[in-house]
Amino acid sequence: MSGRPSASRRTVLRGAALTPVAGLGLAACSGGSGGGTPATPTAPVVLGAQSEVAKGGAQLYQDQNVVVRRAENGSLKAFSSICTHAGCAINKLESTTLVCPCHGSEFDATNGKVLRAPATVPLHELSVEEKSGKIVAGPGA
Repeated sequence: MSGRPSASRRTVLRGAALTPVAGLGLAACSGGSGGGTPATPTAPVVLGAQSEVAKGGAQLYQDQNVVVRRAENGSLKAFSSICTHAGCAINKLESTTLVCPCHGSEFDATNGKVLRAPATVPLHELSVEEKSGKIVAGPGA
């Protein structure tokens, strides 16, 4: 017999009970790129009509993981709406503030900067343009 004590039945059962919970936590923090929509567009994508984004406002395009803002001068900027903290898809836009559902990070949709931790890295900026009355974002846009 070795000099090390063996794990008690209670310790083993506790570990077995917590394993599925830990797995759910990791799944909630995953980027969700397991075959669905890519984290950011890999080619130009049509987001919607140019009239959808008012001057001084922003529009979240959840299906494409993109947020677009229009400055007062009419220029557009686009950012990935994938949180830079844990890769969660951001699904909430309040005025021009993006709120991550996983850990509460907040980003400014007008410039991509972090407003509230735990994220520390700004959102990834994307190319964006208006073509034939539509907003198009992604590489080559």
